[in-house]
Amino acid sequence: MGVLLADMETLASDVPPHVPRELVRYPAELDTPNCLVDPFSVTEKARTELPPVFYWPKLRPGISAGFWVVTRYEDIREVYQNSELYSNQGAVNFPSLVGENFPMIPLSIDPPEHGKYRILLNPWFSPKAITGLESAIRSTINALIDSFQGRNGCDVAYEFGRIYPVRVFLGLMGFPLEMMEEFLAWEYAILHAEGDVERMRWGVAGAIGFLRGYIAKLRTEPAEGLASRIVHGQVEGRPLTDDEIIGTLFFLWVGGLDTVAASTALMFRRLALCPELQARLRADPGLIPDAVEEFLRVQPLVNSSRLAKQDHEIHGVKIRRGERVMCLNVTGNFDPQEFASPREVRFERSPNRHFTLAGGPHRCLGSHLARRELAIALAEFLRRVPPFALDGPPGPVFPGLIATAHVPVIWQGAVSPADAAGAERSAS
Repeated sequence: MGVLLADMETLASDVPPHVPRELVRYPAELDTPNCLVDPFSVTEKARTELPPVFYWPKLRPGISAGFWVVTRYEDIREVYQNSELYSNQGAVNFPSLVGENFPMIPLSIDPPEHGKYRILLNPWFSPKAITGLESAIRSTINALIDSFQGRNGCDVAYEFGRIYPVRVFLGLMGFPLEMMEEFLAWEYAILHAEGDVERMRWGVAGAIGFLRGYIAKLRTEPAEGLASRIVHGQVEGRPLTDDEIIGTLFFLWVGGLDTVAASTALMFRRLALCPELQARLRADPGLIPDAVEEFLRVQPLVNSSRLAKQDHEIHGVKIRRGERVMCLNVTGNFDPQEFASPREVRFERSPNRHFTLAGGPHRCLGSHLARRELAIALAEFLRRVPPFALDGPPGPVFPGLIATAHVPVIWQGAVSPADAAGAERSAS
């Protein structure tokens, strides 16, 4: 797996001269879609056959032109948690693609400054706040399931998973629901068109243009929702600056439109291909919260990077100040030193300290919302929809955020009518 630099000059001509050539790899399997029941099984080679630290000369517009990669669980945890040695500055810098230089807040801000922005945002994403959203989440999900009545199948990714978390997010932020499709088009261009920089720029420009117009409106017409609270918010007793406002809203906009949708698609794809897992959850809905956690572990979506703040070594490999270090969550989540039988789906797994939602001080701001949305979606779908299977052979899946756009499933029998009391029990 991987290619030595001597064989890959056409792939990257700007590998830093100090990087040992024997540590340069291009693990194409991680960028190639596959149709396996477990799409992430291809990451095993990266964990077992490549050095625990290697250099990947991959251009990632808005992020980097190449980076060091750590593949082992303990090394990934150290990178995430050691904010003295690793910075999140510029971890994702999509605004730079259109000449903007505002930071994505709080993602690109290091401790202790990071904390003051979390103080502003955390109350909106706390377990208590998410409990207050449960009724809206459940209503949104059941309305979509209602649309399947009289049918014997659906595209559970495109018709269900793509929609419900976005509607919930737009309601939380106060963004116009009628712009959902336009938002998703911009989002897809930003996150899923790495080979097309112009298309990425189109998506970034569209999103920033909308947000700046919306900010201007909220300044004169305050509204319900988190977006208005940010526009009129304060940190440490002072109003947010213009860059802080757009940086925070753009970060939330990027983070709120894709991840839960991708996780939903992969979760239902696995259940459609593994009827024994589906049967277990139908028989015991009490397993659903732990099942969601395990599905998150075995289907990690994002490999996050950090910036080295000083020269140091990892396993004898010299990392220089200013170089990027990628945490390969798609291997760390399957490290047998941390997880027994890591490729097996075990709903009762405990502890389950995976990296799908990153780690350390920059652990995913919306983690409570994501877990609750996935749990309610799974509970309601299994409660109301008969046992389902994939309609045709498995489609291609990328082992990462691209996930899969379509998961067509079929079932026999009728979709049950909504039952609020039953829904309450299933998601608890």
